[in-house]
Amino acid sequence: MSSLSNAVVLITGSAGNLGAAVTRRLIDSDARLALVDRSADRLKRIYPDLVDSPACAMIGGVDLTDASTIERAAAEAVERFGRIDALVNTAGGYRAGATVAETPLEDWDFLFNLNARSLFLVCRTVVPYIKRRGSGRIVNVGSRAGLRGDPNAALYCASKAVVIRLTESLAAELKDDGINVNCILPGMIDTPQNRSAIPTADFSRWVTPESLADVIHFLLSDAARDISGASIPVFGRS
Repeated sequence: MSSLSNAVVLITGSAGNLGAAVTRRLIDSDARLALVDRSADRLKRIYPDLVDSPACAMIGGVDLTDASTIERAAAEAVERFGRIDALVNTAGGYRAGATVAETPLEDWDFLFNLNARSLFLVCRTVVPYIKRRGSGRIVNVGSRAGLRGDPNAALYCASKAVVIRLTESLAAELKDDGINVNCILPGMIDTPQNRSAIPTADFSRWVTPESLADVIHFLLSDAARDISGASIPVFGRS
């Protein structure tokens, strides 16, 4: 991928705060995007200017924990653009607040399905398409929490640690196929939801979605051609 111009990038979580920042950054780089979300209507609301764009395919009705809907989304992207050059996995979720002894079992299912199972299923589905190209990029979104266990957030930390290990394993498996696989590890992201949850925080210390999108853009570019298997901290000053 010497240039992102006309590169076909599939983005999961494209209706989220980070997904939207990545989408705008890559559209500005003249990439072609397959935007994946549970709801097609939500994509249309967020990107009204891209609804009729030949550079975008809005693929809704996708449950990232269900293999069949992911397979449909990937096939739809290939039918639209003829190929997939790169994958950006921004989808994920957060739930914490209880000790391990007090955490309900459904929190395990929620976090490992959304943060780990989804990543595994999407990569398993999309990697064969990228391999056909003979080169490509995959960027996953982990978290600083994946580097260590924190009190009252064990399952979130563990599920994000899976992202790091999957990234490393994929990088080792695909290095001879010309496919670079990396992940970013955000600190506290400056989103409306996080501001609402911690209203007394110094938001200037947090990392913005736009800053994270710049790092993802770099990892997709030829400038990062010799980087693979990395977990890159993007903490801002948090």
